[in-house]
Amino acid sequence: MKARTTALTLAAMCFLGAAVAFAQSPFMGTWKLNEAKSKLGPGAPKNTTVVYEAVGDDMKVTVDGTDSAGNPMHTEWTGKFDGHEYPVTGSSSADMRSYRRIGTHTLSLVETKGGKVVTSGRIAISADGKTRTVAVTETDSKGKKIHMTSFYDKQ
Repeated sequence: MKARTTALTLAAMCFLGAAVAFAQSPFMGTWKLNEAKSKLGPGAPKNTTVVYEAVGDDMKVTVDGTDSAGNPMHTEWTGKFDGHEYPVTGSSSADMRSYRRIGTHTLSLVETKGGKVVTSGRIAISADGKTRTVAVTETDSKGKKIHMTSFYDKQ
């Protein structure tokens, strides 16, 4: 009985530790695009709102904005920041996305379509946790590379 109680206590502590780690992640929360600071090239999609939230032991990233043609866009991705690809829904340009933690405030991002890389970049959260910077290179449907730097404010 003592071993069972100890095992249950350890399992509860691990679960609580994971919950605390997600809650303390600087990425968590809602981010709004600061268009005045951002450098979005012509034909670039515009992600106006990005939300990071914990879903069990995974992260969910929801993005709302407009695509390169100005049409409304809503994408969702659920997975881990472990560098493995997980499906992304709602995107016409990508079917898989991966995030890899580079440090406590930085992620690398890769999106693929049919196994081919279409977007790559870095996401960084400022030391004070109030600003999110996304620098990416995207390849459009015609093979043209678009470089974008987007700045977001924490809501």
